[in-house]
Amino acid sequence: MMSIINKHIPEFSVQAFHNGEFKAVTSDDVKGNWAIFIFYPADFTFVCPTELEDMAKQYDALKELGVEVYSVSCDTHFVHKAWHDTSDAIGKIQYPMLADPTGVLARGFDVMIEADGVAERGTFLVDPDGLVKVAELHDGGIGRSAKDMVRKVKAAQYVRNNDGEVCPAAWEEGQQTLKPSLDLVGKI
Repeated sequence: MMSIINKHIPEFSVQAFHNGEFKAVTSDDVKGNWAIFIFYPADFTFVCPTELEDMAKQYDALKELGVEVYSVSCDTHFVHKAWHDTSDAIGKIQYPMLADPTGVLARGFDVMIEADGVAERGTFLVDPDGLVKVAELHDGGIGRSAKDMVRKVKAAQYVRNNDGEVCPAAWEEGQQTLKPSLDLVGKI
């Protein structure tokens, strides 16, 4: 697998279920804003609703940071609506649920499992230039943490806004950052 860090997101136009309606979402809609794409294997499954509900709990915090969340599976927008209408966990989602039945997004982010026709459990943070800044893949049985993604968003935004500074491991907002230089080599 080639790294997609600092690569542009793919061009796309897909249907979504969002706030009780069907609507088109395109790559142009994403540009100019921070975005999280959270791929999952399929609707009406087991780990997936726990992750999407967890992301729903962090959605307000992410919106305050100027981030839109897009969940993505290879199901249709009709299936997303049915799942939203019947699952207590999924009923809490206020972010767009993108339908990717042709796999254009899953292939564009290199998370398509061709043999199964589903996406890997992948999370991608995209900056306003449409560049991928964080890419994570998890085994199908391992759920992700939306709270940790909020931390990564804050770190990515800090680095973007503070040229020459980087965030060390487990950095939290307000903690000290690093300024890489010759003087810092071997001192950490």
